[in-house]
Amino acid sequence: MQKQFEVYLQNIGNNVRKARDIRGVSQQELADNCDIAKSTVQRIEKGEMNPSILTLIKISISLAVDLIELTGKTVKTR
Repeated sequence: MQKQFEVYLQNIGNNVRKARDIRGVSQQELADNCDIAKSTVQRIEKGEMNPSILTLIKISISLAVDLIELTGKTVKTR
């Protein structure tokens, strides 16, 4: 079961990074927009952190991405 959770966290991290890169937003800009530390963004993107739902909502709003896209398997490129 632990491995499954690790896969989910890695998918979330990959989706956050992909959405951020597509929009040309730096980790620091995302952190500032979401009122979180840059290290938090880094840890989320590496799949090393289980972000709270509030943090994911802040990220989705900041990147103009549906929350389900961040938590799903892929991010749409629009």
